[in-house]
Amino acid sequence: MIRVGIVGLGYWGPNLVRCFTDLEDCKVTSVCDQNCDQLLRMKDRFPSVYPIENYDQLIERDLVDAVVIATPTETHHELARKALERDLHVFVEKPLAKTVAECRDLVDLAAHRNRCLFVGHVFLHSSPVLKLRELIESDELGNISYISSRRLNLGPVREDVSALYDLAPHDISMMLYLLDRKPMSVSCSGFDRLNPGIHDVCNLTMTFEGNQMGMIHVSWLDPRKERVLTVVGDKKMATYDDLEQEKIKVYDKGIDKPVKTSGDYADFQLAYRHGGSYSPFIKEREPLKAECAEFIRCITEGDVPLTDGVNGMDVVEVLEAAQRSLESGGQPILLDSLRDLPVDVA
Repeated sequence: MIRVGIVGLGYWGPNLVRCFTDLEDCKVTSVCDQNCDQLLRMKDRFPSVYPIENYDQLIERDLVDAVVIATPTETHHELARKALERDLHVFVEKPLAKTVAECRDLVDLAAHRNRCLFVGHVFLHSSPVLKLRELIESDELGNISYISSRRLNLGPVREDVSALYDLAPHDISMMLYLLDRKPMSVSCSGFDRLNPGIHDVCNLTMTFEGNQMGMIHVSWLDPRKERVLTVVGDKKMATYDDLEQEKIKVYDKGIDKPVKTSGDYADFQLAYRHGGSYSPFIKEREPLKAECAEFIRCITEGDVPLTDGVNGMDVVEVLEAAQRSLESGGQPILLDSLRDLPVDVA
């Protein structure tokens, strides 16, 4: 039985407490937050958990085998490092850390301590994304030209990180998983209307080998909530709309280039294909609960998670490049330029 402590009881933490509590192979023994009211609320809902305000006391006592960190992004590296140094398994909500150097430090430490380092890229545990991966691997969509996504809403506005770091990790993680590779370069533009230096709207473009692209639009200043990802292949196209009941739709649509047999004008006409569409069967499951169960399974069986520290570092590498691009007016940033930056672990 894996003893779990949940650290951070803000917006997402209570959901993690609920999901881990429902699992059979673990027990939530403690919750940690500096807000006493939140601790009391969790104690009322889950009387068996031990509430504690001080994180250092949590990891120093014999209360937990693993910690789940759902605190502000800027604290992830420090809290995760302390837990790994105590030989605890660590689950960190996305993003793993703020910089590639911080991620690399955690990856190396987890390997040295032989501990599981797991990152909360929840959509990689969702049935619709797994179905999209299946459609791509089966070649039903053909060669992928690009993937685009829109993650928009009116709020919630955060003051600790930008919309880039808050919203884009979901779509970055999905695109890297679906294309099964990292981009070569990243460019990003946006603006900060509400708080200087904290961008409310961002447009991110990733370029991949093989003339493939990934495009992400995120905003918390939009009148309509959208959660749509589109995959365009040369055979078929597919959309994933997280707000629809039928989340995946496959379209037999595309543009076919003619085979040129002569110099006639007709040989240069593109053929537009307007076929039908269908929604494949998807066995639904709660992604967050599946993610929590996978963390516990990887601990007990010693497996490397799909969303391990390296996976988390790949996503942060894109985020850091996008942030540098933002600060340089949209200049493309090569990802290889971020790998050798040092980290301050003092």
